[in-house]
Amino acid sequence: MIVDLPDTTTSAISKALVKIREEGGAVALGRVLTLVIATRSGAEEEAIEAANDASREHPMRVIVVSTTADAEDAGAPSRLDAEIRVGGDAGASEVIVLRACGAAAGDEESLVMGLLLPDAPVVTWWPGQAPDRPGESPLGRIAQRRITDASAQVDPQAALRVLAANYSPGDADFAWTRLTLWRAQLAAVLDQPPYESVTDVEVTGSIDSPSTTLLAAWLRMQLGAETQYRLTPVEEGSHGIRGVVLDRPSGAIELVRDLPGVATLRQPGQPTHDLALPRRNLRDCLADELRRLDPDELYGEVITVGLAELIGVESAPAPQEALR
Repeated sequence: MIVDLPDTTTSAISKALVKIREEGGAVALGRVLTLVIATRSGAEEEAIEAANDASREHPMRVIVVSTTADAEDAGAPSRLDAEIRVGGDAGASEVIVLRACGAAAGDEESLVMGLLLPDAPVVTWWPGQAPDRPGESPLGRIAQRRITDASAQVDPQAALRVLAANYSPGDADFAWTRLTLWRAQLAAVLDQPPYESVTDVEVTGSIDSPSTTLLAAWLRMQLGAETQYRLTPVEEGSHGIRGVVLDRPSGAIELVRDLPGVATLRQPGQPTHDLALPRRNLRDCLADELRRLDPDELYGEVITVGLAELIGVESAPAPQEALR
């Protein structure tokens, strides 16, 4: 069910929610958190669909703050339009879409404060363009976790540096979340004999893949080995991470993704294996991040310490140089 509330107020939206629950039997009991999605007009549906799917694992209230590029124009009329979605249109959540312009869009924090679930954690997600300082932004200040996506920025590699410079506990980024399968596979391989130290690491991926850079930083931190990463133009192959080579005295371990969703594992003295290693979609990344509401300390160490160490020791051209 979808209820439209044109030219409305936060108070009127709250009353409409109560009325819907009383008349339609939709209840907020069991909601474990409030997810605030900050996005631009026209891009909200993909984010809402991902949130609806994730809500089946994490029942929640979803508040979407949708603005246009000129939403805060002083000359634009102040207006707030809202839409409430419950039932089949909202998965296991209840979705409130706020479309603000003019003065109404000037204070995003005030827009959502009256709609947050009481005594429930708040997570803010920017599926598109994100603020340089998520923790100090209006919607970031009210959240325990703040989720960004460096790959959705104009310059993904530069976005990582901005995230590192402005990191605060509770920040998270999908560039790190997309590494879960790669990290698990590499850890499983290294947990098998022979238990030798890795001497050199090489990571390759496309220039628009911040996950490639974070994977190289993580491997360098964990293995203490000389690490290089090579970022190539997108037109030379598929997006994302393309491969990892770990050199050991007994030979090299190669995990290479030549086909979308399929990687080939080669090890000395072992048969070659084809492994399912798909690029994680928004729903999977969001559900993964919502499983923990405490700061991800490993991500914080990688994005701040690990990234700085990687850039300082790399022998390949720096990502920013490669973009020119």
